[in-house]
Amino acid sequence: MKKIFLLLIAFVILVEGCSSTLVRETSDFIKVRGTQFELNGKPYYFVGANFWYGCYLGSPGVTGDRERLKRELDLLKENGITNLRILAASEKSYIKTSLEPAIQPEPGIYNEDLLEGLDYLLAEMKKRNMHAVVFLGNYWEWSGGFVVYNKWFGSGKEVDPNKPEYSWPDFMNYSAEFYRNEKANEHFREFIKKIITRKNKFTGQYYFEDPTIMAWQLANEPRPGWGDVALPYVDYFYKWIDETAAFIHSLDPNHLVTTGNEGLRGCLDSEEIYLKAHQSKNIDYITFHLWPKNWGWFDAKRIDETLPSTIEKAIDYINKHLKYARILNKPITLEEFGLSRDNEICSAGTPTTARDKYYKIIYDIIYDSASSGAPIAGTNFWSWAGVGRGKNKDNMWRVGDPFVGDPPQEPQGFNSIYDTDLSTLSIIKENSEKMNALIKNGFKINSISRN
Repeated sequence: MKKIFLLLIAFVILVEGCSSTLVRETSDFIKVRGTQFELNGKPYYFVGANFWYGCYLGSPGVTGDRERLKRELDLLKENGITNLRILAASEKSYIKTSLEPAIQPEPGIYNEDLLEGLDYLLAEMKKRNMHAVVFLGNYWEWSGGFVVYNKWFGSGKEVDPNKPEYSWPDFMNYSAEFYRNEKANEHFREFIKKIITRKNKFTGQYYFEDPTIMAWQLANEPRPGWGDVALPYVDYFYKWIDETAAFIHSLDPNHLVTTGNEGLRGCLDSEEIYLKAHQSKNIDYITFHLWPKNWGWFDAKRIDETLPSTIEKAIDYINKHLKYARILNKPITLEEFGLSRDNEICSAGTPTTARDKYYKIIYDIIYDSASSGAPIAGTNFWSWAGVGRGKNKDNMWRVGDPFVGDPPQEPQGFNSIYDTDLSTLSIIKENSEKMNALIKNGFKINSISRN
């Protein structure tokens, strides 16, 4: 069946007179081999970053700054960072703290400047032999996300956690209604199809034939909802994951598909829900995130008191998810982790003592685990600011401001790594060199590639 699909795609490509590289470059795609990734017959390990705003810099429109984009990619590569988690979806939101402009200002209407920006980003990454994990939606509000789809294709309700009549649990359960909103998902699939079958104007390749893309991700941090209210609807969450991932595979047999989920914290703290959500044959590898401040573990104004226990909890969280990966027999990545600067100061040039210690320990654990054959393949820290700097005294982002990696609703520079954070960058680069050295050791487990 897969061969028939590839022949059909090749036929379409030839008819349209475009690139004929699909078959030739198939071996260049990242694949899953047992509980490891494979690239060109070798294990694939990486050190990565979250760089969600890359398409905004690549745009020829008002947000664009291609010289900065190229400079950022060069800086990332120089520091050993070769895997970027990027955004390919944003929807114009009714929530004021959300990102603007949006890729979809209205259902079915697309901002072609931002889509060209995505083309440009992928083309520049390709030149640098970097790989992208591309998320196609958002459970949270900062890029529009599921609540906007619910408004477009539901009752028109606007649940805004910034307004006194609503709480964050209200927002989270409204966002989770997306999984059972058939009209919203019909349109979501149309959007997915538009992205996956898009032809890059700079490379001439369709996205489904571009090995620069490592994986499609259903969304940023999709959760089943919040609290006991969510429990009766968890089956819709499972069904949405399985069917959406299957739909992506039906369009694109070349790329991996994963959820973008945070792990236990993103599954109502239920091991059963996390495992069941990720057992689908259509999910190629699993993910988890690590957020000590958001989960009440860490206080950057009380580093001595809270950092030791934070590290203990982080190690335990990592070990639990390595166990889940073994149970599911799939690779896993830590695709978001971050820590604020000392005393929660956002400015460049301020100390990062706690962050550096935390990063070093996290990276050492990941390397030690990978080198001993654990199913962990890499990390993406949150997030890359590079040469970007916030503009406002209150540290909050406003439309037209530079992007620094923190999403619009959070203080700019809070979790981001600047190009001047040399001590942090040194730790990252050291880990990159160690992870790259694992490649020559070959596969730990002699298993068969899945695709």
